Amino acid sequence: MVALVFPALPTVTLPVTGRAERFPIRRVFCVGRNYAEHSREMGGDPEAEPPFFFTKPADAVVESGSRIPYPPATANLHHEAELVVAIGRSGAMLTESEAEALVWGHASGNDLTRRDLQAQAKATRRPWDMSKAFDKSAIVGSIRPGPIGDAAIRCIVNGTQRQSARLSDMVWSVPAIIAALSKLVSLAPGDLIFTGTPAGVGPLVSGDICTVEVEGLPHATVTIA
Repeated sequence: MVALVFPALPTVTLPVTGRAERFPIRRVFCVGRNYAEHSREMGGDPEAEPPFFFTKPADAVVESGSRIPYPPATANLHHEAELVVAIGRSGAMLTESEAEALVWGHASGNDLTRRDLQAQAKATRRPWDMSKAFDKSAIVGSIRPGPIGDAAIRCIVNGTQRQSARLSDMVWSVPAIIAALSKLVSLAPGDLIFTGTPAGVGPLVSGDICTVEVEGLPHATVTIA
């Protein structure tokens, strides 16, 4: 057994719908601007831009039902409702037809964003890391194994709907996302992919209850303390 200078942190895991076993998380990838109206909302051109990716650490993931503190270093925390894809097989340099076989299951997710820090990073052409990859910034519901078809996706804050679209509105399909990502990194079991958010992102403040609903999946709910 390898000796460690201090105990290794436990593996971050998520519940799985209908099963006692939990899903261990390896890495978390996120797709930017994958709904046309959101791309335009953020100043992009969905017809001209290929998918691009950023990451969050595995320990940024928190389960649905959690209560988290309003994060430091921001005055403009935003919700972003997303479908999350759970990867169950390894693969690299995949075609779209090969990519679908890597999907183990799906979950509802919320890609919390320090929007003011993101705007500063864009203006200075610096990385997005501190606007996206902060503590407790990835809210994920229970993972449901198996495929998912077209479905409604919504974000509801304090009972009021903020975001609404269908998964078929995505610019890049799940197989296209996986294929593109697999040409940049080797994917492996335990990877999560946040697939982008519809238009209507907006601020959260202390006391808000935010729920992401993807039709057919358990909700991802968070309370901002």
